[in-house]
Amino acid sequence: MNHVLKSTDSLTPPSRLNALIRWVTRSIQKNLNSIFVVLGFFLLWEAAVWVFRIPPFILPAPSTALSHLLFPRAEANYRWSYHISSTVLAISLSFVATSTVGILIAIALAWSKRLKEIILPAFVFINSLPIIAIAPIILLWMGYGVFTNMVIAFLVGFFPVVINTITGLEAVDEDLLDLVRYLHASKLQVFLKIRIPNALPYIFSGLKICSTMSIVGAIVGEFIASDRGLGYIIINAQYSMNTPPIFSSLILISLAGALLFTLVSLLERILMPWTAFEAEP
Repeated sequence: MNHVLKSTDSLTPPSRLNALIRWVTRSIQKNLNSIFVVLGFFLLWEAAVWVFRIPPFILPAPSTALSHLLFPRAEANYRWSYHISSTVLAISLSFVATSTVGILIAIALAWSKRLKEIILPAFVFINSLPIIAIAPIILLWMGYGVFTNMVIAFLVGFFPVVINTITGLEAVDEDLLDLVRYLHASKLQVFLKIRIPNALPYIFSGLKICSTMSIVGAIVGEFIASDRGLGYIIINAQYSMNTPPIFSSLILISLAGALLFTLVSLLERILMPWTAFEAEP
């Protein structure tokens, strides 16, 4: 613990930046194999479609899906920029709202054990409900729009944030708590100086899960309660048996998930710079 605190204290802004650059470089090097696997998958997919002459309405080649994205067709002009921006807005707002509200709820539950005993079982009950089953009810109550998508995404993604944050806030060495109580630290000081810093790794674990779950929730919301977005394109293209736009949307959704996960990891390194030093050989 002491060597971590010393390393953190000695981090000047230039050294923080250098540590961040080293982390980005190492991450790219570590993920090169994954990048090559993904590229190989797309090349194999492309070759299989052409060799076996699979009809586009069953399985379009990646090049066909991308051509529908880059060169809109007159018979199916989906206004990609409009729908992409709508989905990005829904994902961004839902992730920020879910993360913020989830962390605040977890702090409140960790602050009051009585409140935790009352509220947490209700959260478990809500989380156990299939979102596809309650989404029509939410649509009936709130109507179409981005806010409805945000509510659906929140219900999908808030539980991991709450549970991980509570676990981190409570996973504090009892000897350390006894020491600060002996020094007459207030409950607020214990939270600000010990519990919340200790919970950061747990919080970011929850945020990484939330980054993908928010995308799932936003797309499900667009399936059911929206007239715009990539989820809307998928449903609309399904009705007309126009398969390439469906795969175009799926590729974009996957890229959005990877990008959001990477941004959360980057924020983790910025707010927890000592992990870069612990990871170095």
